Amino acid sequence: MKILQINSTSNSGSTGRIAENIGKVFLGRKNESAIAFGRKGNPSASQEIKIGTRVDFYTHAIQTRILDNHGLASVKATKNLIEDIKKFDPDVIGLHNLHGYYLNYKTLFEYLKKARKPVVWTFHDCWPFTGHCSYFDRVDCEKWKTHCDKCPLTHYYPASYFKDRSYKNFDDKRECFSNHPNLTIVTPSNWLKELVKESFLKDYDVEVIHNGVDLTTFYPKKITMEEKVVLGVANVWSERKGLNDFIKLREILDSDIHIVLIGLNSHQVKNLPEGILGLDRTESAEDLASWYNKATVFCNPTYIDNFPTTNIEALACGTKVITYDTGGSPEAVCDKTGYVLQKGDIVGMKKAIESEVKSKETVILCRARAKNLFDAQERFDDYYKLYLAKLKSN
Repeated sequence: MKILQINSTSNSGSTGRIAENIGKVFLGRKNESAIAFGRKGNPSASQEIKIGTRVDFYTHAIQTRILDNHGLASVKATKNLIEDIKKFDPDVIGLHNLHGYYLNYKTLFEYLKKARKPVVWTFHDCWPFTGHCSYFDRVDCEKWKTHCDKCPLTHYYPASYFKDRSYKNFDDKRECFSNHPNLTIVTPSNWLKELVKESFLKDYDVEVIHNGVDLTTFYPKKITMEEKVVLGVANVWSERKGLNDFIKLREILDSDIHIVLIGLNSHQVKNLPEGILGLDRTESAEDLASWYNKATVFCNPTYIDNFPTTNIEALACGTKVITYDTGGSPEAVCDKTGYVLQKGDIVGMKKAIESEVKSKETVILCRARAKNLFDAQERFDDYYKLYLAKLKSN
């Protein structure tokens, strides 16, 4: 089997690593794999196909900022991609993030419908079925269920500062993404699946494949810590990731409990209050696993998310998770392996942290949940089985 995947990044960030690992599963079984991408990340084991140039990227970004037509620039770059797809001639095409200032989705889907090749599209957010935003629960908007218009999130990613094209974008996506003869949607959470089933894409088959964690990298280690440590991890810390909630938490949390945040930029580190240790983003999974092990509890007060991988990384290391009731985040835990709080419940977070003691039983239960439900090898094998089933049904 030959597969080709398309994503905004190559082996970088959560979506890039997911595509990379899917490719590795196929390569490990003597298949061929290629990944087409907009921005270069880390080297890939799959054949790499670069989409567009830096000029294309910035041109697309400028058009998005001015005209709110994200995904409708990069025509030439997408036509060149289509020629590369024809040369590689994949049996199945996998889609990931089509947003990211690198691709013209109309041009791509015109080809995909004509080619009639099986397509597996993994949704990492809500962008495919809205007129603008990637997450509408930021403002509890439900316009996407009927028809987007006068978007309250125009200034959020993919931001537009001069025009609101959400009404026309909604029509364009509905017309473009509907009626593909052989397309299956994958969501990493049941939460997102239910949203898709309420959208204009409801007639497609939707499979849930949770994100997985590498259990050989993230595992419990014998670390003796006398202090109680609360850990937070994010690729980019912002209001949506709960940085301000950690600062508020520090004000009311017992002084002998330490807070460690990983993934901050230098400006954020300088402005942290006393009692919070801020660390830069790390590309080392081993270092990250060590911190999960040192933590008494992992705290993820995210306000907008699909299915955060950090939650299951913590579980794999035997550490309980405190998360807000956000997106599919609560699906990672059960009542024995974590706490699910309402967004903004700082007092509830404080109580959970101060009552938590990391015991041998806790470690065993958390590790077992990660192993039973979120083993990366099993989850990527689910993708392999799905791609294979799509090929056989074509």
